[in-house]
Amino acid sequence: MATNWMTKQLAFDLPSRPALGKSDFFISDCNSMAVKLMEDWENWPNRQHILSGPAGSGKTHLALVWARSMSANVLNVAEIVNIDLQKAPSASFVIENMDEQPENVELENNLFHLFNMLLANGCYLLLTGKKDPIYWKINLPDLRSRVLGMRNARLLPPDDNLFLALIAKLFADRQIFPKPEVLQYITRHSERSFSTASHLVDFLDKAALSEGKKISLKFTASNLCKFNDL
Repeated sequence: MATNWMTKQLAFDLPSRPALGKSDFFISDCNSMAVKLMEDWENWPNRQHILSGPAGSGKTHLALVWARSMSANVLNVAEIVNIDLQKAPSASFVIENMDEQPENVELENNLFHLFNMLLANGCYLLLTGKKDPIYWKINLPDLRSRVLGMRNARLLPPDDNLFLALIAKLFADRQIFPKPEVLQYITRHSERSFSTASHLVDFLDKAALSEGKKISLKFTASNLCKFNDL
């Protein structure tokens, strides 16, 4: 049974990515299955897995938590073109942003050989991307076949509980702590997406500073209408 390295709310210090800070990962119905699949890494088919989901869904957070627990190397897919497989360490890898892979024959060949090397050495491989793997631009038939044969842990768009928690966290990151009724109003009247949450909090923060007001329920209702009209 895999070690339970994730709890109901994950809090990790990730100095390699200062922008994340001590980011909390909130588990809800929309992402609990993906978390369970990540947690069960000892049973990954061929020790390989994919983590996909929209921007802001927590892919990088989960990938870095996993990489830290495995002492794995973390690379952007574009860096694979420069990797020297003869000198590559015998360790596990995280390859991020697979859906942003530049079209490059050498890159795809290196990635395919990395697959084989990790498999032969008994190491693990985690791939991440915003889109599902079927939409990744992979031209090398053997590599595409390998990728499409991997199991995918998909982070879904936020449900009400996760969206509310996300809004609260984004405000807290700015040292702003609206009352619960403000957070609930935003949750009821906003499009539930990770990008909306980020843009909306930024919009309300700037509007409050510009108008010299607190983010009250009345202020939020008025400015949320403006935001939705953008």
